[in-house]
Amino acid sequence: MNSENRKDKHKEKHDKHEEHDHQHKNEHGDHKHDSHDHSGHHEMMIKDFRKRFWISLIITLPILLLSPMLQDLLGFHFALFPEHDGYLLFVLSTIVYFYGGWPFLKGLKDELSEKRPGMMTLIAVAITVAWGYSTATTFGVEGSTFFWELATLIDIMLLGHWIEMKSVMGASRSLQKLVEMMPSEAHRVIDGKTEDVKVDELNKEDLVEVRPGEKIPVDGIIAGGESTVNQSMVTGESKPVKKKKDDKVIGGTINGNGSLQIKVDQVGDDAYLSKVVNMVRDAQEKKSKTQNLADRIAYWLTLTALTVGFGTLITWLILGQPFAFALERMATVMVITCPHALGLAVPLVVAISTSMAAQQGLLIRNRTAFENARKISLLTFDKTGTLTKGNFGVTRYGSLHEKFDDNKILKLAGALESKSEHPLAVGIMQKLKEEETEVPEAKNFNAISGAGIEADVEGKKVKVVSPGFVRDKNIEIPDDAFNDESETVVFLLVDNELAGYIAMADEIREESYEAIKILRENGMKLYMMTGDNEKVAKSVSDELGLDGYFAGILPDQKLEKIKEFQEKGEFVAMTGDGINDAPALAAADVGIAIGSGTDVAADTADIILVNSNPRDIASLVVYGKASYRKMIQNFIWATGYNVVAIPLAAGALIWAGIVISPAMGAILMSASTIIVAANAQLLRRKMNKS
Repeated sequence: MNSENRKDKHKEKHDKHEEHDHQHKNEHGDHKHDSHDHSGHHEMMIKDFRKRFWISLIITLPILLLSPMLQDLLGFHFALFPEHDGYLLFVLSTIVYFYGGWPFLKGLKDELSEKRPGMMTLIAVAITVAWGYSTATTFGVEGSTFFWELATLIDIMLLGHWIEMKSVMGASRSLQKLVEMMPSEAHRVIDGKTEDVKVDELNKEDLVEVRPGEKIPVDGIIAGGESTVNQSMVTGESKPVKKKKDDKVIGGTINGNGSLQIKVDQVGDDAYLSKVVNMVRDAQEKKSKTQNLADRIAYWLTLTALTVGFGTLITWLILGQPFAFALERMATVMVITCPHALGLAVPLVVAISTSMAAQQGLLIRNRTAFENARKISLLTFDKTGTLTKGNFGVTRYGSLHEKFDDNKILKLAGALESKSEHPLAVGIMQKLKEEETEVPEAKNFNAISGAGIEADVEGKKVKVVSPGFVRDKNIEIPDDAFNDESETVVFLLVDNELAGYIAMADEIREESYEAIKILRENGMKLYMMTGDNEKVAKSVSDELGLDGYFAGILPDQKLEKIKEFQEKGEFVAMTGDGINDAPALAAADVGIAIGSGTDVAADTADIILVNSNPRDIASLVVYGKASYRKMIQNFIWATGYNVVAIPLAAGALIWAGIVISPAMGAILMSASTIIVAANAQLLRRKMNKS
């Protein structure tokens, strides 16, 4: 792909992403505001359930005291108004029914309007049947009331919901933490003077000062100063990164010991951290296939409950039991089958797994792909920038003349390369910087057309040239100067004598070795697809021990290879830079974009590796497996519990004296919910250990 095409493709991708961001902005509004609203809404609901629970519980105490059934059970008799206590019970229970039961009655209306009866339908039917029948017996119908069961059932349901919502709230707090990472104020510099302003008031191109130890308030470019920046909370890099003039910085990261002046580049919705928040939220809200399975199970459980509930009522009536008894069995079945645990099983696991993954530098844009990571059988890598560092680094250098030591060769080459902008020059200067070597000054710098560069250094004529230039001068090159076909070797001539060599290559990332090892242990086939030449591709593939490679292929050919693998029955993941690899990323079962710094566009990818570390692909597989296992555990618990409890609630073992009351049913249901919530929280420990 030529550079113009690549630019056009990049621009098209950028424009598409801007349009996507604009839509998000319209849909979600300001991220910070939206997240606070979302959090505030949850807090209000938790407070509401808590308040309704305590008030209903207080009213339940006199209901228990005045209930004839309970008095007979405990062997005491108490009456406030001997002839009218039944009416007082009715009044108190009606308050509990309408006030305490209101969330469930409202939920019934919502579920039926959507034609999707669920757990709220079950609770509402159960308490309405109990209240309706007891009311009828109070005003003349023969039978015994069970207002106390109604009241305790509502109390326990309110308590269960309160606990459940607190669990969910705890799981989704990491999203709020991401928002809170952004400072709210900045020191804006105008005409040399600083003023403290809200971050929202900053505009692009504004200059802000960041003092030592402060959080960087915006995405921007350093206009002045040098410092180290702790980016671990955003990119996952454990070491602080040195930053100087013209380097990019990300809002929310922490400045080290130097003062920085930063030119604002991105604010608000366009800022990196806002995009991170949006991605996490999208992943948490997006329905996956597994979630849809949970919805289907809950739907069928509701139909089963209603069928078994009314079937229980009719069966006991046919068998000649009193209506109150049959109704009690029916109400208990309704309570037992409320799929609270099931409704909590998946959302809680997802909220924890996506937020934990985000903290580790994995942005999950498609939850289904994350859950399917466990099924990956074949993984294909792009080479440059994924398995390799994506820039030329010095791999070897040495002297070929007794007058010069190895270090002198690097110094002299550095003197010339400091004047050049060639990619090879960047690698040599980086090596000198790493070794903290000072370079002498070069004079009379000149480019040798198609062959290298030359200059005067320390009174000598020095050239850095290609092997072809050396051979053309009939100078013999020792064999040990060449070692690896993937390397590019340049030679140093001093006063037209061969002095030394420098070998360079696109270095394999240290993390790639460990990533390949872990992925192989997980039974995956590993391939590499690259636009680079055959020699370089073979060298990298052999070094890492891959199953195979495809060299010199274009983006559309990568797409075809992905399809070929899929046709052979492989579940394919593709890892690439998210732009030239976009077609292949879109076609793969799991598309993983490498996106260092703020390059997280990759619209076609399902998952983005923030810190561009191939080791994170291995983490992705481990996390995906752990999350799926936790969901299945919760499914088994939530549904298995019902299989045992429903027959007992219906009265199948009443002949053996085993029977579950509505209140006991509510306790068991709440216990099931709490166990599922606690089990989901164990995922946090599992992912922390990985």
